[in-house]
Amino acid sequence: MIKKKNYNYQELIDCGKGKLFGKGNAKLPLPPLLMFDRITEITENEGNFKKGFVKAELDIKKDLWFFDCHFMEDPVMPGCLGLDAMWQLVGFFLGWLGEPGKGRALGVNSVKFSGEVLKKVNKAIYEINIKRIIKKEGTVVGLANGNLFADDSKIYEAENLKVGLFK
Repeated sequence: MIKKKNYNYQELIDCGKGKLFGKGNAKLPLPPLLMFDRITEITENEGNFKKGFVKAELDIKKDLWFFDCHFMEDPVMPGCLGLDAMWQLVGFFLGWLGEPGKGRALGVNSVKFSGEVLKKVNKAIYEINIKRIIKKEGTVVGLANGNLFADDSKIYEAENLKVGLFK
């Protein structure tokens, strides 16, 4: 696999179908649970910890599935979906590195919400800074910090996102 610096929507769908990193390896969820439309930047030795960086975007459309059910007459993107997007991106990064195995979210040390993704937002922007990659007995675990921006305002901060790939 050639490591690209960015990925479009169709390539993300291909990842969800197992076509990007190979059979039995990291996949993204398919829509509607895929929580970004494109990865605009992915690098290996950059970011706050010089271990890797991922940036992705979700176009906020008024007809996104979660606005109809969360909440009636008070539509807001569920915070757990923003957090899940960050886990998705850490798992994608591990697959992008060429690490084998199926991805699973393992936890997060802390999450702070200081705003919301509402229908008036144009774009949700995720930034993931890889802190550490641990390899042990057929398992790879990625640790990262993540932020979610609603347009230009940082509204979520997550520390020590943990994602594992398991053979």
